[in-house]
Amino acid sequence: MTIISTLFFGFISAVIGILPPGLINMTVAKVNSKEGKNAALWFVFGAVIVIFVQVSLAILFAQFIGARPEVGLLFREIGAVIFSILAVYFLWIASPPKKIKGKVIKQRTSTRFFLGMLLSALNFFPIPYYVVVSLWLASLNWFIFEPLSILIFVFGAILGSILVFYSYILFFVKIETKTDFFMKNMNKIIGSITAVVAIIALFNIVQYYWT
Repeated sequence: MTIISTLFFGFISAVIGILPPGLINMTVAKVNSKEGKNAALWFVFGAVIVIFVQVSLAILFAQFIGARPEVGLLFREIGAVIFSILAVYFLWIASPPKKIKGKVIKQRTSTRFFLGMLLSALNFFPIPYYVVVSLWLASLNWFIFEPLSILIFVFGAILGSILVFYSYILFFVKIETKTDFFMKNMNKIIGSITAVVAIIALFNIVQYYWT
């Protein structure tokens, strides 16, 4: 496993997981449009610190359950059920989020930094997402649970996260008129992502029993 491929898998995993419009992405864009780029970057910095911890914990947890097949299988089964339920919920049950109206009050950059950390910490998705993804990559021999590979993968995930957040800062103004479209379809986008993760988990389960 080369450094470049490990970095790429961490990078692309983050892009796929973070690119769909969500609470953190839309908050980054709104902070940028209302308070400026500097405040938005501080928000991103706070969010990325928490993401670093989340991805690291997810990989370590995946390493732990990967070394114990029975625990790993149980986690995959639980993960498949949870993500399947989430996919059904977001695709067919959840109501479209309402557009928030009102003027945003100017805040200090330190406030935005801690807000980024808070919203990122409240986001439950990254840990199970990276656990499932890393186990799947490991099952294909595309990732190995070694200290250097873990560090490179996490670094790639951070780079991917920063790229997505910065893209929202740069390009949101151009697509701000389409915010209603994103808000109306946010549940479908999130539901599609959770469905893909559920399929990956199911694939791992079938592969385990098949072999």
